[in-house]
Amino acid sequence: MGTTQRVAIVTASDSGIGKTTALMLAERGFDIGVTWHSDEEGAQKTCREIEALGRRAEAVQLDLSHLPDGAKALETLIARLGRLDVLVNNAGAMTKAPFLEMDFEAWRSILTVDVDGAFLCSQIAARQMVKQGEGGRIVNITSVHEHTPLPEASAYTAAKHALGGLTKSMAIELVSHKILVNAVAPGAIATPMNDMSESEVKEGSMPNIPLGRPGYTREIASLVAWLCDSDASYTTGQSFIVDGGFMLANPQFKPAE
Repeated sequence: MGTTQRVAIVTASDSGIGKTTALMLAERGFDIGVTWHSDEEGAQKTCREIEALGRRAEAVQLDLSHLPDGAKALETLIARLGRLDVLVNNAGAMTKAPFLEMDFEAWRSILTVDVDGAFLCSQIAARQMVKQGEGGRIVNITSVHEHTPLPEASAYTAAKHALGGLTKSMAIELVSHKILVNAVAPGAIATPMNDMSESEVKEGSMPNIPLGRPGYTREIASLVAWLCDSDASYTTGQSFIVDGGFMLANPQFKPAE
């Protein structure tokens, strides 16, 4: 088959940022491995849209709450698609609770999915890329909360900070294999995870953010797609914040009353 075929796996590409990223990569000529956790119908819809763009799509269920076995779904996708050039770690979980009330089981469940899951998926992907000997790209979807805390979400904040650190470690260790690793840190984006649809993106609907609105998934996915393609060949170990200016205003802190 040679290297004319390019393959990307985008985790949690049944909806939201993952789905838009998968479609943008398909537009750039990648065959796509789609994963889903609970929305199989959404994953199949993503696959049909990828195929309508003339690319191949394969879908598997990925359960990062049961590790290490859950991550092996990536090996299934690699076997079906024949190779791997890009991994986008988009799957994640979030829960909110005051720090003093956060129980250990809830803490561990977030760290397991958001950090351990990304670690194992990246390891599987990077080993395949090393075996192929042609380099590759890994992009971790973190959050602005990789850089600033989300109130009453200590586990999520810690997990995203950890994923940012993992991104840098992977970048420095994998560069000799021509594998470039970066993070994209979204702010408030209109996704199902945030209980928002893109039809709700209205100017002025989020006045605390300098741009005044949530973001569209394409405003994240377009950067991810760039990082996965040939133009971004001098970029590794970075975290790109795309947040409408949220970090400049950081409006979430409220002093205790």
